[in-house]
Amino acid sequence: MKKKTKILIVGGTGFIGYHLSKSCIKKNWNVTSISTRRPKKKRFLNKIKYVICDISQKNELKKKINEKFDYVVNLGGHVDHSNTKKTFRSHFIGLKNLTEIFENNKPKLFIQLGSGGEYGLCKSPHREGKGKVPKSTYYKSKYLATKLLISLYKKKNFPISILRLYQAYGPRQDLNRLIPIVIYNCLKNKRFDCSSGIQFRNFVYIDDVIRSIMNTLKNKQNAKGEIINIGSGKTIQVKNVITKIRKKIGKGFPLFGKIKLRKDEMIKVYPSIKKAKKLIKWSPKISLEKGLKKTISFYEST
Repeated sequence: MKKKTKILIVGGTGFIGYHLSKSCIKKNWNVTSISTRRPKKKRFLNKIKYVICDISQKNELKKKINEKFDYVVNLGGHVDHSNTKKTFRSHFIGLKNLTEIFENNKPKLFIQLGSGGEYGLCKSPHREGKGKVPKSTYYKSKYLATKLLISLYKKKNFPISILRLYQAYGPRQDLNRLIPIVIYNCLKNKRFDCSSGIQFRNFVYIDDVIRSIMNTLKNKQNAKGEIINIGSGKTIQVKNVITKIRKKIGKGFPLFGKIKLRKDEMIKVYPSIKKAKKLIKWSPKISLEKGLKKTISFYEST
């Protein structure tokens, strides 16, 4: 009998973690999720082993994770970026702890979900290998985590891949991100404050995000030691996204210009995805129109 593939998903109770877990269950894999709390009811899945643990606490982590996995995917990290100490500990110290406990029991591949923000105030399109050190604690933590992983790959042949993700969206995302916030306010027919919306951003639907992770696992030999951008390949002005949502729902009152842009906010932020196409045979399949329709339908039914 063929042995089941074992995967550890760090941050498995979050938005991306839920969808990745679901995809792995469909493949009949053994899934272990590690996070600081039990999943919300809307993200609970049967057939998953849920482990409650703070990855920034190394001794606790050692006690709770002491088995070998085929794959490790790190989606974890403190989501309230206003707490700089917790942000750094979860995104950098937590990652460092994970690599140390798997150093002598290496998985076939360790995927780190990074961010397009790691390029700092760098002109778009962002290309892997270029960039400036970010200023914010969150992005700097991610940037330092990437540097550590690349070093481990070069010095110790630790099998890593870093996927730098841009603006993911889709069903079951928390209401602290742009698209679900706009959908929620429009469905409630509320007036809500927005920035001027002049920024150009890159939105990628959750199914495409999950496919990028699965393709990386499938093409692990090509992906080892690499930083790979994951985005839609198309930019759109934030104001246009908000307007599209408002038109699709038919109600809601976005008040543009009520929220000021940050002083150092980049107006155009988007990646080159040539490397993803070449190394992991990935490009997005879900258009923004289709993705918004699916996402709105989900929130309408909840």
